[in-house]
Amino acid sequence: MSGKTRAAKGGLRNIFFLGLISFFTDISTEMVYPLIPLYLISSFGGTPALVGVIEGVAESLASLLKVCSGYVSDRTQKKKALAFSGYAAGLIYKAALLFASSWFGILAARIIDRAGKGIRTAPRDVLVSESAGGGALGGAFGLHKALDMLGTALGILATYFLLRSHGGGFDYKRLFALSIIPAALGLLMFAFVRRGNTPVRRERREGFWVSAGKIDNRLKLYLLVVFIFTLGNSSNAFILLRAKAAGFDDVNVILLYFVYSAAAGALSLPLGKLSDRVGRKNLLVPGYIAFGLCYIGFAFAGDRLFMAAVFVLYGVYTAMITGVERAFVAEASPPELKGAMLGLHSTITGLALLPASVFAGLLWGAFGERAPFLFGAGLSLSAAAVLAAFMRAGAIPHGE
Repeated sequence: MSGKTRAAKGGLRNIFFLGLISFFTDISTEMVYPLIPLYLISSFGGTPALVGVIEGVAESLASLLKVCSGYVSDRTQKKKALAFSGYAAGLIYKAALLFASSWFGILAARIIDRAGKGIRTAPRDVLVSESAGGGALGGAFGLHKALDMLGTALGILATYFLLRSHGGGFDYKRLFALSIIPAALGLLMFAFVRRGNTPVRRERREGFWVSAGKIDNRLKLYLLVVFIFTLGNSSNAFILLRAKAAGFDDVNVILLYFVYSAAAGALSLPLGKLSDRVGRKNLLVPGYIAFGLCYIGFAFAGDRLFMAAVFVLYGVYTAMITGVERAFVAEASPPELKGAMLGLHSTITGLALLPASVFAGLLWGAFGERAPFLFGAGLSLSAAAVLAAFMRAGAIPHGE
């Protein structure tokens, strides 16, 4: 077996185990996440506006850690250790939920969870990109996202059957305790993760601002587009509340979220590989359009079948965007700032999520349940138009 073949197999093995970490972590997380808005409302008298504030604050505060963690991983090359510490926060999150006795306790728990995600995301994504072969970034991120979403789907399905077996009256805190088991299994998978194929650079590294001058204009433009798009992309808690408002009970809302996750998991790998062939932007623009159509669908869905179909389309959108945009950011970044740029991308989306979620809650309260989705659809279609215009102008090339 040649050295190149061994390296390729070693890289695929690394991506697989990184995917398994996300797989087990997402089983744990999604056993809990769909219940948070329902738990807030049923146990603490929460409102959609409060849900928006909690989700927005948690995501935005934690997002500040993403660019910092990415920069630290570039400077120290301690990617595995940083990623491990971020995933370990998931265990603390579940314990915090067990002891929460008010909506403020739920907010604190969500901040711990999102802080962990902020710490782990950039170094993990760098490990994935370093483990991928040349020209296969889309497939690498697609495989990781597929395992991630499979874990999401199984976590949701476990919650669905537990709730259904208890007639919807299952003890929330008992489920929070059960979710600790897969989180611990995810941490054990770190024993099998090795460094990526990119060796540690021992020479003196340039300062951040010197390296930042090398950032490609197409990446700067794309990050602006991401910010515009995310202002209309509120927390998924709102699509769950919308499904409940459309007549689904708590148990069947969980099943709808499973349908979304299963669709995203099934399509992430093939669409990631497709982006390797046709170029990232040729999937990103249709992905933004698909999101806009989803939000229009959420606004006007009047029966259960229509709502279920919109959740499937939402899964298609997720598969088109999530792994593909990370592959684009990774390959458009200067090598010495790859972690920082992946972190910055996550930070921008997280910071925009605070006003996005707060606006969504306020719009829901002031103008009804359709308003936040129509607002989000308008911004996503505007972002798609801006990105398509850049493509036509040549500022952002169609392919790599």
